[in-house]
Amino acid sequence: MSTPARQSTSRSVWRRMPVDRMEEIEAEGGGGALAKSLGLWQLTAIGVGGIIGVGIFSLAGLVAHGDADNPGVGPAVLVAFLIAGLASAAAALSYAEFAGMIPRAGSAYTYGYVALGELIGWFIGWDLLLEYIAIVAVVAIGISGYLDALLDGLGLSLPTALTASAEEGGVVNVPAVLICLLVTFILSRGTRTFGRFELIAVGIKILLILFIIGLGVFYVDVGNYDPFMPSGFGPVLTGAATVFFAVFGYDAMSTAAEEAEDGKKHMPRAIILSLVIAMLLYVAATLVLTGMQDYRDIDPTAGFASAFEGVGLPVIASIISVFAVLSILTVMLTFLLGVTRVWFSMSRDGLLPRWFAKVDRGGTPQRVTWIAGVAAAVLAGVFPIRAVADLTNIGILSAFVVVCVAVIVFRYTRPDAARTFRLPLMPLVPVFGVVASVFLIAQLHWETWLRFGIWLVIGFVIYFAYGRRHSLLDPGSPHHRRPADA
Repeated sequence: MSTPARQSTSRSVWRRMPVDRMEEIEAEGGGGALAKSLGLWQLTAIGVGGIIGVGIFSLAGLVAHGDADNPGVGPAVLVAFLIAGLASAAAALSYAEFAGMIPRAGSAYTYGYVALGELIGWFIGWDLLLEYIAIVAVVAIGISGYLDALLDGLGLSLPTALTASAEEGGVVNVPAVLICLLVTFILSRGTRTFGRFELIAVGIKILLILFIIGLGVFYVDVGNYDPFMPSGFGPVLTGAATVFFAVFGYDAMSTAAEEAEDGKKHMPRAIILSLVIAMLLYVAATLVLTGMQDYRDIDPTAGFASAFEGVGLPVIASIISVFAVLSILTVMLTFLLGVTRVWFSMSRDGLLPRWFAKVDRGGTPQRVTWIAGVAAAVLAGVFPIRAVADLTNIGILSAFVVVCVAVIVFRYTRPDAARTFRLPLMPLVPVFGVVASVFLIAQLHWETWLRFGIWLVIGFVIYFAYGRRHSLLDPGSPHHRRPADA
């Protein structure tokens, strides 16, 4: 039989943030407010900026060519992207329904808190803090590699001690550190400045990709499509788990919902638009890449650059390398925005110290922005790219599982809640999202599970030692000003 104390603990960890009183509760707790300055196209640009980058310029060539651990899938890399895209689309529709209903900072953390309870909300919020910071670091290390290659081509090589981690024979990856700090500075200038920069940078990125596709199609040799699936379907599924890294940027964009000028109307549209635009470009780009060059000859680190060199256009290859740096930079901006908004939201709700929820006069959470940026810089400067990359996909896929489950639960527990967008084929679409995400998680290495488990244990210790008692919904919380809803 449960004791009263155990029953009380159970009630506290499963309590849910009331969706129709969120703003009121946060205001009573003295939480800060974020500035509203993002329109539909700025939101879409943030989503596209987070999705397109590493996928086209790095992962497409890697999966097509293969590496020491996985055989190349050849032209079937297109199928890998489509599988990952379908799994992501199911989650995207779930995000869209929630974003139109709850345009608040926090994304999956907030949706889990509202629909499934505080403990689930904490789990996914804590998870995203690590995943987003790790993604920023991974991309910074990747950009550092591009810059190093460009400088080598100009005869200006930097010493290995300043461009690699200790594990890779260096001391600290200085370019990666500086890139993280540069992105942090841009984001710290305010959401309006960030939104304008992202819109311009993403516009340049899309024009570059369209240029690559438009020029490359003239050099396609249909003979390169045979065999289409040289290694069978199994490696294609593994490839889908790998390229999934490239198709979920919209979830970080959804953390900016509170800063949208009309979040309930624009957020669902921006989520769907960003994924559709990205998938169309991915399909066209992979067809051109594997058509221009035999998949066995594709450079797994710079696919399109090697493809254009292979057809006698080295100048185009250099242009691609230069603009690839700008293109991938927008991915860092989107995910750094994501981690700061999740952190801000958890702190405003009392689950982390309220000191982190402080915003400046322009409505920007400067403290968490710089702390997250410096944390990403440390990871990027000290650790090799594979060790950091292992911290990413499992967390995002876990968030997708939570959001897909949450949208089903909330549709039936709160059918009366105002929804500006309703995902179709309920519950088939979110159920497919859960199954697909769990399947992709199962493709990941056991070491990834171990690191993920350690991070979650640390998080649960912090929650039970601090967050549960300081939550705005806890009657005994120092931030509590009125009884929480039952």
